[in-house]
Amino acid sequence: MSVIVDTTIWSQALRRRDRVTNHPVVVELTKLVQEGRVTMMGAIRQELLSGLKSEAQFVRLRDALRPFDDVQLEPDDYEEGARCFNRCMQRGVQGSNTDFLLCAVALRRDLSVFTSDRDFLRYAAVLGVRLHAAA
Repeated sequence: MSVIVDTTIWSQALRRRDRVTNHPVVVELTKLVQEGRVTMMGAIRQELLSGLKSEAQFVRLRDALRPFDDVQLEPDDYEEGARCFNRCMQRGVQGSNTDFLLCAVALRRDLSVFTSDRDFLRYAAVLGVRLHAAA
């Protein structure tokens, strides 16, 4: 099964100066990449490339992410993202539009989400999104 890898995981593996290559999250991401199971979203790519201090950092990270094709989003993805937002809001669970779009894409395409963002535990409880855990 393919997995949408969230910004938090990519950041742990590629953006942090103190990254540890044997960290369970990095090991799991490496395994998913080797197995060809990683799914990318354009919004995640944009989050990762935003806020970098130098053009050299931008180019290095951009080039590391280029092998991963973005899921082609459709109007139904955005509509489902809004539905996810509304369902969570009704249960007192708040989140970002990007997070709910990620949930919608995962639900519509039967994907799991690999993230270290604890908000996704709350989204999963309301929406039934499957979360991928590091081994």
